[in-house]
Amino acid sequence: MISKKILLTKEWLLELQQELFYLKDTKRVEVADKLKEAISYWDLSENSEYEDARNEQAQLELRVQDIEDILKNYELVDNKEGGKKEKRVNIWSSVVIKHTSDAHKWEKETYKIVGTTESDIYENKISNESPMGKAILWSSVGQIVSVKSPAWVFEYEILEIK
Repeated sequence: MISKKILLTKEWLLELQQELFYLKDTKRVEVADKLKEAISYWDLSENSEYEDARNEQAQLELRVQDIEDILKNYELVDNKEGGKKEKRVNIWSSVVIKHTSDAHKWEKETYKIVGTTESDIYENKISNESPMGKAILWSSVGQIVSVKSPAWVFEYEILEIK
């Protein structure tokens, strides 16, 4: 099965590579030391330290596998001038939008469109694969976009592309 390429910026690629190095080079050693110490307590059936260390090891290995999978199947996107030259929303563009309903007409929101692995709603970074990201991607200033949710369809106007 061919999986879809994961879009990464150079910065996010570097962060993932650094995290992978840290997990393999440092964190695995720390977890192995915890396991060794917990095993020295002998009775593993009622050894909470051993159970905690095994759970931490499992989580660590899952994260390592996730990062390795991303690094096997990614595509770099240019996060510099692409969106500005084209005057269209591109990956890594910051977009100022406003809701078109009368109740929220004065409220502006700014989002940065990023690849799936970089999304963070607390930093207003939304995935290009999210409903909002899909609606905004490739749009231009002045355009009205529709975002479909399970219950409603929301409309937003693109005010600015940074």
